[in-house]
Amino acid sequence: MKLIAAQLAAHPGDIPRNLDKHRHAIEVAAGHGADCVFFPELSLTGYEPHLAEQLAMLASDQRLDVLQTLSDQHALVIGVGVPLVGDKGTEIGMVIFQPAQARSSYSKMHLHAHELPFFVPGKQQRVYQVKGQVLAPAICFESLQPEHAQQAAGLGAQVYVASVAKSAKGVLGAYAHYPQIASELGMTVMMANCIGPADNFVGAGQSGVWNPKGERLCSADADREVLLAYDLQTGIAALHKLA
Repeated sequence: MKLIAAQLAAHPGDIPRNLDKHRHAIEVAAGHGADCVFFPELSLTGYEPHLAEQLAMLASDQRLDVLQTLSDQHALVIGVGVPLVGDKGTEIGMVIFQPAQARSSYSKMHLHAHELPFFVPGKQQRVYQVKGQVLAPAICFESLQPEHAQQAAGLGAQVYVASVAKSAKGVLGAYAHYPQIASELGMTVMMANCIGPADNFVGAGQSGVWNPKGERLCSADADREVLLAYDLQTGIAALHKLA
């Protein structure tokens, strides 16, 4: 399985422009033989909590149909970040597109304190079967909580994909924590981070991938849009330009 993290800058609140960027990134990822491509936290709107309620959508939103079409055309699993309309409020969500299957969603279960005025937590962990691998999504803050990764491992996850919006300080914490998760639980860990302005911080990029030994195999720059690819079969990791 070839897994790709798309490191992008978002246009705050501009879903059509961000969809265009996602579409381009997916096409480039498909050209590099990707089986999965995952985007940063709230990638379709940017990480802007104060805008989330007015931008929240359902996973079935017709604006997302183009992503299902790309999933079908390229036999790709695609995970994009969106604020979702939940039963009790707005959720920090990820919509998952699988080839020739109904789309599904996962919502962040563990919220940071500063997110509580804007969002409600999700309730259920999810895993996905991709090319013989079991993949578990995680969204930013919760990916730093050991119990979240442990629960994913308990569900059979071999790959842990963290969709994040992290500052430089947040990246330092992730770089310390993810190798421990990888080695202790025997999972591949990949982080897809944003770059550029987000809420009251600057996304610091440096998307990375760690093998089950906890070794960091590849990482991106802090300020460049790029695809980070990792082939689980060959163990080869590489960066691909988006321009």
